[in-house]
Amino acid sequence: MSQKIISFHYTLTDSDSVVVESSHGRDPVSFMTEMGMIVPGLEREIVHYTAGQKGRVEVKAEDGYGLIDFSKYVQVPREALPKQEIKVGDMFQSNQSPVPFTVKEVAEAHVILDGNHPLAGEDLLFDVEVLEVREASAQELQQLQEMMQAAQQQQQQAQQQAGQPPEATA
Repeated sequence: MSQKIISFHYTLTDSDSVVVESSHGRDPVSFMTEMGMIVPGLEREIVHYTAGQKGRVEVKAEDGYGLIDFSKYVQVPREALPKQEIKVGDMFQSNQSPVPFTVKEVAEAHVILDGNHPLAGEDLLFDVEVLEVREASAQELQQLQEMMQAAQQQQQQAQQQAGQPPEATA
């Protein structure tokens, strides 16, 4: 299957029907198929839509932002965090991870941080409207390849600075 560019608007709600986010009022989301640019469960369904089509896509946690991975919980000393007033639900960004860490527990001497995506473990419901479906151009494919190579190099540099061995790449 050739790669396509799909542009769409969405409203994302959680399992309690609370709106988590929406693209309405902003530019639509555009992505290239087969590149892992959106959650797998949404992409698997939306690739079958045509321009103008609306629908509701239910995505189980394992096909969205993943199940909760308890190995991504870390205990850190309170003084290692950038502020003194810390409460459960606060979020901190690390230069080690693109995903922010969420405070799960606060004790006198330490805090427990969760490095999972904030929506990990959540079933998701996307109301989508596909605006455009088209073939990816050769230029877009080339640009994406260059961006992925640059991102891979940045990741390797960050791992080396953190003293971690770089991950094997295919």
